[in-house]
Amino acid sequence: MLVWHKLSIEVLRQQRIDRIYDTYIDEDQLRVCDMTIAEIAKNLEKRPYSSREFIAEMAAYLERRGNYGQSVVQAAYQHQVPIFVPAFSDCSAGFGLVHHQWNSPESHLTIDSVRDFRELTQCKLASNYTGLVMIGGGVPKNFAQDTVVAAEMLGFDTSMHKYTIQVTVADERDGALSGSTLKEAHSWGKVDKATEQMVFSEATVAFPLIAGYAYHKGNWRDRQPHHLAQLFTKLQPKVVTA
Repeated sequence: MLVWHKLSIEVLRQQRIDRIYDTYIDEDQLRVCDMTIAEIAKNLEKRPYSSREFIAEMAAYLERRGNYGQSVVQAAYQHQVPIFVPAFSDCSAGFGLVHHQWNSPESHLTIDSVRDFRELTQCKLASNYTGLVMIGGGVPKNFAQDTVVAAEMLGFDTSMHKYTIQVTVADERDGALSGSTLKEAHSWGKVDKATEQMVFSEATVAFPLIAGYAYHKGNWRDRQPHHLAQLFTKLQPKVVTA
């Protein structure tokens, strides 16, 4: 367990270092992120965007600048994998959008969370079956699970998520979403109870083991990529070269 003295916290504040448990973040680098988001937003058409759509614009921004570093956003864009962030404003990037709207009060873009939900439901409907691997919980957990209910509400006969894994340190005693069991989700018709597993562990311990097992087992070699981002764009999948 980490024990932090008040003086240590004040030193971090004075040095413009932010802390998330035992991870340190340079506040000045976060401001670079904020202002880059504001720049991207300034140069886009002023209308509602899904988070998936705006994140794709972030990747396109990197592509135009020839940035081929270690970027999850850029790699997903190249492989036509959509990324959804249902609470997009609740992060450093959100400050950039606040800056954008403050400085363009009459004409600015917005993030449409309802469109997010609809687009993710489209991904569910475009797939023969779906499964979930969830790290943590909160809004993204329910966001992904609820696509089954949304599809049914729209009149589609769709299946529950075929398998579900959640890695979390939360438990169900306080009734919060992060610790709610997958059996509870089955009562809503969201996930199939035949193949579900709650993993009560710190994510940086459990997830590398799960990912390593899945990678070395090699079943992915015989699978065709889905390129689900093509549901929303006419762009062809990009070829990634070494």
